[in-house]
Amino acid sequence: MMKEHPVSYEYDGRAYEGMLVYDDSVTEKRPAIFMQPDWLGVCSHTIGMAAEAAESDYVILLADMFGKDYGGEGKTHDELGKVARSNRSDIDFILGCGAAADAALTAEADKLGLIDNTRRGAVGYCMGGGYLTEQIRNGADFRGSVFIHVTLPMTVAPNRPSNINGRVLTIHGTDDTVTPVPQVDSFQAELTANGVDWQTMMFGGAPHGFCVHGAADVLQRYDDKLCKQTYRLMRDFFNETF
Repeated sequence: MMKEHPVSYEYDGRAYEGMLVYDDSVTEKRPAIFMQPDWLGVCSHTIGMAAEAAESDYVILLADMFGKDYGGEGKTHDELGKVARSNRSDIDFILGCGAAADAALTAEADKLGLIDNTRRGAVGYCMGGGYLTEQIRNGADFRGSVFIHVTLPMTVAPNRPSNINGRVLTIHGTDDTVTPVPQVDSFQAELTANGVDWQTMMFGGAPHGFCVHGAADVLQRYDDKLCKQTYRLMRDFFNETF
């Protein structure tokens, strides 16, 4: 049975609440996968995505970058975009709040005896993937990171050194109008320049948000076949990495 275990923490005087998502019928320690969700933050929708990614294989450490009780599911695209882009432009916030989330979630999962800390990975969806790019540039110790229809993969702090650790898998669509293919090409060039072991799966004709259940608008469109394929690719990648 999938378990949802909330984890509270603070950053810069503000309260946040992340979530551990895992199958509590499994007794052995599993890899810890730090997850940066999309612009909805921690809610029933993204918890469901975490459960889909975790199955019985991983413990998902679902980060909160928007504040406790943010309520992203009730907001318009304009409201969501305003907050998400504001966060994305603030490198100090991304690194500080992201590190606070990782530390608190990892400590709780470790205390509960759920995770093998030698097997740490990360996954980022949409804008959360953009946040995750900055964390790995800053040297976050994930052995592998997966970016699923990433938004704004290019750094907002070009004068900072890029110290990417671990392998990278990007899963994207050629018809993504939120993050056009040239932006992914530039990210790949950065990874190559840093000597990173990287790979990209580009789905022909796929839009943005193909793993976002229920999405069917001008920005995002869910595709069941591609979503299932995405998680198979993610599992193969982590199996090779760990």
